[in-house]
Amino acid sequence: MAVQHINPDTMYHSPVFSQGIIIPSNARILLIGGQNGVDEKGEVVDKTDMGKQTAQALVNLQKVLTVAGANLEDLVKVSIIMRSDADLRAGFGEWMKVWGARANPPVVTSLRVPELANPDFLIEIEAQAVLP
Repeated sequence: MAVQHINPDTMYHSPVFSQGIIIPSNARILLIGGQNGVDEKGEVVDKTDMGKQTAQALVNLQKVLTVAGANLEDLVKVSIIMRSDADLRAGFGEWMKVWGARANPPVVTSLRVPELANPDFLIEIEAQAVLP
């Protein structure tokens, strides 16, 4: 049984997120911890640019997916936690560059918080994927 995306005809259909997803009972699930805008040296890429931090967080997310043998299409849940003063539009633009026009997007939750673990972080992205 494959992952099943649920988007009722009586609800809004978004190219960015699914309304629900059914995961088969025999699935292997990859849990991806919160990814931030840090490079391979652990340094924040830009303390003031939401777009650059989001782009780096997505690079990091894709690295974890790749090592696990998965790709973006295998994502079933994405949680986006951003600082309340960060520009959501810049982050959304970077997500759309990466996601593009793929079908069956994951379910998405976004939260605004006063600050993240490091005061220089503007965004944190955690995710879950069903491994192929």
